[in-house]
Amino acid sequence: MEKKELRRSGTDKKLAGVCGGLAEYFNISSTLVRLIVVLLALAYGGGLLAYILAALIIPKAA
Repeated sequence: MEKKELRRSGTDKKLAGVCGGLAEYFNISSTLVRLIVVLLALAYGGGLLAYILAALIIPKAA
C-alpha cells in the first residue's frame, strides 16, 4: 500500500495550494474543500487563520 503524504498542490491551486492538497489527500473535490474553508471563514473567522497556518506548515509538492 502506498503511503500518502499531505502536500500543498502545485497544480490545483488558487492561492497557496492548501485546498488542492487536502482534496488530493482525501480524494475529494477541491471545490468542496474550498467551499468548506470559505464557510468556516465566514461563520467562525477561524477558516482564514487555519488556511494561513496550513500554508505555512504543509510542505509544497515537488
